Amino acid sequence: MARRKRGNPVDGWMIVDKPAGVTSTALVGKVRWALNAQKAGHAGTLDPDATGVLAVALGEATKTVPYVTDAMKCYRFRVAWGAETTTDDAAGDVVRRADARPDRGAIEAALQAFRGDITQVPPQVSAVKVDGARAYDLARDGVAMDLAARPLRVERFDLTEAEDDGAAFEMVCGKGGYVRSIARDLGRALGCLGHVVCLRRLWSGPFRVEEAVAPDRIEDLARTPELLSLLQPLELGLHDLPALPVDAVAAVRLRHGNPAAVQLGAEEGQICAAILDGRAVAVGTYRAGLLQPSRVFAG
Repeated sequence: MARRKRGNPVDGWMIVDKPAGVTSTALVGKVRWALNAQKAGHAGTLDPDATGVLAVALGEATKTVPYVTDAMKCYRFRVAWGAETTTDDAAGDVVRRADARPDRGAIEAALQAFRGDITQVPPQVSAVKVDGARAYDLARDGVAMDLAARPLRVERFDLTEAEDDGAAFEMVCGKGGYVRSIARDLGRALGCLGHVVCLRRLWSGPFRVEEAVAPDRIEDLARTPELLSLLQPLELGLHDLPALPVDAVAAVRLRHGNPAAVQLGAEEGQICAAILDGRAVAVGTYRAGLLQPSRVFAG
């Protein structure tokens, strides 16, 4: 006999305005408890000291997480000049110092090398896996790692404020961006060294901090219909995919994992979402008028 899942079948997104001093995992747990949901995950970790948009997926919305994780994200952050740390932020120990301080012109000139398609080496304290272990666990054990550089798309990187001992920036980047690495590498390029002192994610794909819910409110509204009303539909996680309408017959086929006819509107080989009456049915690959499903959603 199948074991009954604990909790309720809650589907959708809860957008949380994460405060500093709490982990992303802890907040996901809080949201899951508050909604008594069977399943929860998130689209993009924030460092414990970072704040801003944390998109928590519930139930069927967890199947859309990869599409939000791949989306562009916007960060606002401040860098302190003069020191490099073990974690590339203010939580780490200082390992090197420099007396040089860049002016606005030097900073603006250096930013050009950090725009477009770049590579970056993740921080030693990061979630990157090394021989099956997380880098942050190895770093806490005193293991020094030679982490490989990874590609990153930086759509926008702007200086918003410059002072003697630091500067503030806004950056829009793709999947896998480490703001702490950007701060470290920019400090090295300027010859002054640097580390992040505050970081806030303003948006992630379709999710905006202006629409986010504070953790205290989530706790106050726990297990109430009002909290359920704050959920965003799971379809938001598919915002970057072409939406192809289907009829009821095709929807049944797709939900059983079978290819089905969809309305034209996609390129051959493109990943698309099948939609029936505004609800997601499946995600799959469009080929010759059919959608080959790779993920299906409960009706």
